[in-house]
Amino acid sequence: MARNCFSLSCSLQLISFLFIILLLSCCVSAAAPRLGPVSRGILRKPEPAATASESLSKDLKTFFYYQTLDHFNYRPESYKTFRQRYVMNFRHWGGAKSSSPILAYFGAEAPLDGDLSNIGFLNDNAARFNALLIYIEHRYYGKSMPFGSAKEAMRNASTLGYLNSAQAIADYAAVLMHVKKKLSAHNSPVIVIGGSYGGMLASWFRLKYPHVALGALASSAPILYFDGIAPQIGYYSVVTKDFKEASESCYRTIRTSWSEIDRIAFKPNGLSILSKRFNTCHRLKSSFELKDYLDSLYADAAQYNEPPTYPVSVVCKGIDRASKRTGTLDRIFHGLVAIAGKRSCYDTNEFNYPSEASLGWRWQKCSEMVLPIGHATNDTMFQPEPFNLNSFIKVCNSLYKVSPRPHWITTYYGGRDIKLILHGFASNIIFSNGLRDPYSSGGVLEDISDTVVAVYTRHGSHCLDIHVAKKSDPHWLVMQRKTEVEIIKGWMDKYYTDLANRQ
Repeated sequence: MARNCFSLSCSLQLISFLFIILLLSCCVSAAAPRLGPVSRGILRKPEPAATASESLSKDLKTFFYYQTLDHFNYRPESYKTFRQRYVMNFRHWGGAKSSSPILAYFGAEAPLDGDLSNIGFLNDNAARFNALLIYIEHRYYGKSMPFGSAKEAMRNASTLGYLNSAQAIADYAAVLMHVKKKLSAHNSPVIVIGGSYGGMLASWFRLKYPHVALGALASSAPILYFDGIAPQIGYYSVVTKDFKEASESCYRTIRTSWSEIDRIAFKPNGLSILSKRFNTCHRLKSSFELKDYLDSLYADAAQYNEPPTYPVSVVCKGIDRASKRTGTLDRIFHGLVAIAGKRSCYDTNEFNYPSEASLGWRWQKCSEMVLPIGHATNDTMFQPEPFNLNSFIKVCNSLYKVSPRPHWITTYYGGRDIKLILHGFASNIIFSNGLRDPYSSGGVLEDISDTVVAVYTRHGSHCLDIHVAKKSDPHWLVMQRKTEVEIIKGWMDKYYTDLANRQ
């Protein structure tokens, strides 16, 4: 039975843990910019209005599956269970008798709720395929907490040890097989869909569980950003390219701003001057605090550089429209106001505050999801800050007394010589990307075989193809989605032909 922690000592322990993480977040550069199909920073989308939310949810039914805690061990404690949330939409399903398909969305490092409103690919294509829709929440996020509560689940490395990608995709297999059995849908083909980290899970799931999923759509999945396969500077090289294409003068202003921040910070009362100039909510403790905030803002704008607003252009217009008589940092502040809006003050810790979701993801980064992303020497608009594995290990040891395993992802799932290896046995995977997404630098951008294919657009951003379709979507985005749907239809047509021949 899961233990609940209501004691004062346990509450103080969690508060202390949160404080340590916030402190480290303010003093140590993150190992990698945050993943996720939608922005959870300054660009985060507002919650849908109550009426829109009710309209969206009327077809959704929530279920809980009693999930096994540890799929890979036979010790007595491994058989503990927890309630894992999944949500289903039966509206367009043709039923089990017609072997109508199942489109399954893999939740990632956040509660499932946001994905239900922002991820549209499943619902937009449900009628076309007469498909049942299922959205499965990732263990340790949202309402799918082992050990009875988030406090207990996040308590230490011993309780967090069951949070990893292999356990997660085993969870998804168990839920999908349970649903198919419950609905007698044994011949209904399953297409798994995920974005960002969830896209990685979708592609790995197809490789590990081909008997459960007919195919996978892996949107913006940087599966090659591990173990030195993709260059460390790839992410920030794309951020730089995005800003440079938007405005050469904006790019130059940002590039020169870092040394200007440092120059002022070294003056007597320099940090107070910077705090006043950027109207920060609290007095800056170091120049790094401001630079890290701006770094995160630019990365977020590039990663989620979506039409019709195009946040990179918003930042650059703010910078470029400032009076030419103003200094570099005044122009930078105009760019901040343009993207964040006019505020009473600007909180430089905005990207760093811990939440249940960020705590879970921090553990995953400190265990297996080691994405070695860093700034190059002089090749980007950022100051040099290469990824330092030794420093990262020290941070993780201070948090959890556990060292990261930077080589485990490539050991367990592969990644090196991916075309040579996967060409021989893998099938039915779409790796979709937008080349304005910095994480595309770690994505699969070439076809591996006739059925493991890369679909990308030059102007696309992170996971844009699986967002809700809009009438205002540009033609290139409409065509990207159309290509993906046609490929999936081809998989299904072949499956139904094979099924008919077998029967």
